[in-house]
Formats: sequence, C-alpha cells, structure tokens
Amino acid sequence: MIPLFKSHFSIGKSILTLSSSENHEDSSDSIFSICSSNNINKVVLVEDSLTGFLEAFKNSSELGLQLIFGLRISICDNIEDPNESNSHKVVVFCKNADGYKLLTKIYSFAFTQGNGKIDFKNLKILWSSDDLLLFIPFYDSFIFRNNLTFASCIPDFSGLSPSFFIERNDLPFDALLEDKVIDFCKSNGYNTEVAKSIFYKNRDDFESYQTYKCICNRRFGKGIGLDKPNLDHCGSREFCFESWLELENEIT
Repeated sequence: MIPLFKSHFSIGKSILTLSSSENHEDSSDSIFSICSSNNINKVVLVEDSLTGFLEAFKNSSELGLQLIFGLRISICDNIEDPNESNSHKVVVFCKNADGYKLLTKIYSFAFTQGNGKIDFKNLKILWSSDDLLLFIPFYDSFIFRNNLTFASCIPDFSGLSPSFFIERNDLPFDALLEDKVIDFCKSNGYNTEVAKSIFYKNRDDFESYQTYKCICNRRFGKGIGLDKPNLDHCGSREFCFESWLELENEIT
C-alpha cells in the first residue's frame, strides 16, 4: 500500500511539515521524521502546489531518501470554453529532472492561462512519457465526480496511459467508488494501485487537522464550529500514518 503524504504547503489540506528529521522541534509532525523513524526510504509526496518542492528535495537528499513528487491539479476538457464546469483532479508525477521542468510548465500554464486548471489538449502538448507519470486520485477524480456529484466529466486519456489509486478510509462511499474504479480500469486496460492519503500522523491528531482546515477555510462563525464544521468528506480519522501502518503490518 503506497503512503501518499501531503504537507502543509498544500494550504488547508495537511498538518504535516517537510522539516528534516533532525529539525522537527515545532508542534507539527514532519513527513521526513515519520519516514526516517519507520524505515521508509521512498517518500511519495502529492502536493497541490510546487511551493514545497525545494524544501522536500533538499531534505530528502540530505537524509538519503528517494523523493517521488506529484502535483495534484485540476483538469478539464477545454479551458477556452467559458461554460466549462466539469473539472476534476489528476496527479502528475515527475520521474526525473526533465520531468520536474515539465511539471513547472504544467503548473505555470494552469495558473497563468487556465485559472488554476489545464485541459487535455495543453497537457498533451507538454507531456513526455519518458519524464512524467499520470495517476488518477481516488477522491475528486472524474469517476468520483460523475458518480457522486452528478457531473459529466469525459476525460481524454489517449496517449497518457494513466494508473488509478484506490483508497480505503472508512468513508461510506469508498466501496461504491472502488467498484466503479475497478470496472473502468478493467474495461480500458488501466492499472490500479492501492494507496492511502496521509494528512496527519495519528488518529488523535484528527481534531487538530479539522481545526486547521476550518481556519484555512474561514469556516468558524455563523453556527459553524468543530462540532459542526461542514467540511466535505471529513468523516473519517483514517487519513493518517497510524492507519497506514496498521494496514501495512496486516498485509506483511
């Protein structure tokens, strides 16, 4: 099972930091400290921006850990269509230095010309299978949106050969979504990988994580608080390293 870490550089999405294991005296847990303490030599980092890449690369290099960096980004059919509303998420991983350069171009295009999104036409212009990998996240993918939000996303994966993540985090729709992902991949010849998104270290950190999300989303006030945060898909404490470690030990 692949641990998919996310750091505080993805604003409002994680309370984990990218501090080196020798420098984690702050109040938050460090991804590199967690990995070093548990003999995890490959750190898979899936971020919503590129702002944390340099710190992640520097600290992983100093600690002798392999960094596998992915950018989670919105994609749509046509950014030139003013009525385009059927966007969904993909994760683009860079394989090497040339892949990172392409990743910066994809990110720059999305936030300078696409209002935070890229479309399949422009993604393919920048694409190199030798340098990049495409994965489809379990949540907020086109399958998730089409089946659970009544969207009508129609992705064009020709020439991209994506793989699909499957997660099991005890959310009520996980089993339904997993079936849909497996059916789609079987029908189209795509691979799946079992993974777990990790946003905090232990289940006991869930309230801190929830508080952080509320603050970042400015959700307090007007009847909204920790007892009623109104945060979508925040109904499970399983998005943590503790949960991943338990499942990994069961597998092994």
